Amino acid sequence: MLKELMGLFVDDLFLAVGLLVWVAIAGYLLPTLSIGVWGGPMLFLGVAFVLVASLRKAIR
Repeated sequence: MLKELMGLFVDDLFLAVGLLVWVAIAGYLLPTLSIGVWGGPMLFLGVAFVLVASLRKAIR
C-alpha cells in the first residue's frame, strides 16, 4: 500500500532523489561560496543535469 501511495507522487525515483539531493547540496553550499547572483543559475544547471541524467537512464 505504501508503495502504491508513493507511486502516486513519485514516478521516477532516480529523478526525485537526484533533485532532493541536489537541492540539499545547493542549499547548503551555494550560500557559503559567496557567488552572489550566480547561485540561481548554478541551481538551474544542477537541476537540468539531474533531468538529463534521468532521461538518459530512462532511454536505456
